[in-house]
Amino acid sequence: MPDMQTRLEFLRAPGAYGQAGVAVECIETHMSWLFLVGERVFKLKKPVCFPFLDFRTLQAREFYCREEVRLNARMAPGVYLGLAALQWHGGAFALVQQAPLPAPADTIDWLVAMRRLPLEQTLLQRIADQRVARHDIAPLVELLAAFYQTARPSPVTGSDYVAGFQRAQRFNRTVLLHPPFQLRQAAAAIERLDAALALGTDLLRERASCQRIVDGHGDLRPDHVFLLHPPVVIDCLEFNPALRQVDPFDELAHLGLECEMAGAPWLGPCLQGELAQALRDDPHPALAHLYTTHRALLRARLAVAHLLDRHPRTPEKWQPLAERYLARALVAAEAFTSAMRHGSP
Repeated sequence: MPDMQTRLEFLRAPGAYGQAGVAVECIETHMSWLFLVGERVFKLKKPVCFPFLDFRTLQAREFYCREEVRLNARMAPGVYLGLAALQWHGGAFALVQQAPLPAPADTIDWLVAMRRLPLEQTLLQRIADQRVARHDIAPLVELLAAFYQTARPSPVTGSDYVAGFQRAQRFNRTVLLHPPFQLRQAAAAIERLDAALALGTDLLRERASCQRIVDGHGDLRPDHVFLLHPPVVIDCLEFNPALRQVDPFDELAHLGLECEMAGAPWLGPCLQGELAQALRDDPHPALAHLYTTHRALLRARLAVAHLLDRHPRTPEKWQPLAERYLARALVAAEAFTSAMRHGSP
């Protein structure tokens, strides 16, 4: 059975896709390798195991490839094209696209096939280029509103919903307070979120009791949003259903946070206001600040957790980025306390 390095060497070659002479660009992420080939992208999941996912078996990778295609059809129709089977037979590889079911016995891995989208049209790049105006956001709000209106309601109880935030805090403490990281603002940010969660418990319980929690996207960031005509949102979090059980306004807080970090602080409040109107849902004004505090700490933790890898990529990047998120968490926590006190943003 060929090892992973041998598989990657095959997939980096244009001949694997029947397109000799076409350059193949390979991009490595924390959980996947992406192969950009002409108008297509092929994603191979790494056989890794983290606390929130387990891709070590072929069966698991096939299942989550199929889940990725199914779930992303909700906000990116026509982008996810299906699966391709990487097969090994007679000492040679073959990449069989749109492989039939059941898979042949000589399939050794699975890839997700996608239509390649123009990176210059991501919301992240549009922010960087200062090419985003308020009128660009209306089609995105329409897409998100339709998605959340039809998303499957989550059966999570108020107690379980609150417990999820407390569980995340335990992970935050373990990672962000890891002594070698020496994150200056970690202890203060964790303490402020503890206080905010205690003060905002009833707000969170109310969201669950009013059935506002749905099976959402799970990782709504500006690099996953393409401002096309119509817009699409890709890269739904397929590998852990529990992490997709979210309040739409939690996801919007995440998107707004990332837009602010990229240089567009006006986008979050704009999206929150427009979606509240579209969904006929007007949560307490403090809730957005609570969700932003939570998301900023989560992003700080995920950033610095890269340094726990055996061979972290771009190691110089993660600690300064974590510090930026922690600083933002402290600002959001202060805004939450003020909004709870005064009942206004």
